[in-house]
Amino acid sequence: MKPNRSIPASTVIPVLIYPDVREAVAWLGAAFGFVERVRIGEDHRAQLSFGDGAMIVGDVRKDRRPPRPGEVTHSVIVRVKDVRAHCEQARRHGARIVMEPADFEYGERQYTAEDLAGHQWTFSETIADVAPEEWGGTSVTPH
Repeated sequence: MKPNRSIPASTVIPVLIYPDVREAVAWLGAAFGFVERVRIGEDHRAQLSFGDGAMIVGDVRKDRRPPRPGEVTHSVIVRVKDVRAHCEQARRHGARIVMEPADFEYGERQYTAEDLAGHQWTFSETIADVAPEEWGGTSVTPH
């Protein structure tokens, strides 16, 4: 891919909609550790980074809306170094913890949180290298 400073370098870039872009950027930084890299208008869009990943916070307009209360339309998984510490940081900033940190047979320790607009996030820490076949998954060779 050709580099372009106007878009994150990540291959996959989710766009999540928030009622107040500036509030979302501040909250996502404080609670989850995202860093703003590009601002587009005062309250239109913002590009955020986290490690080698990226996301875009978009404003509400026409058919673009955040999730409705009690509705889960998607979840974003973010890999972190220390799930327990990250969970406590998110909790201190008002994230609703949907699932407390737990260890899973596939080698990950994870927790799930809901942000200020109702988006669900799962944060994952690798605790072991486990082959998918060891827990019932199937390794598929890319085509």
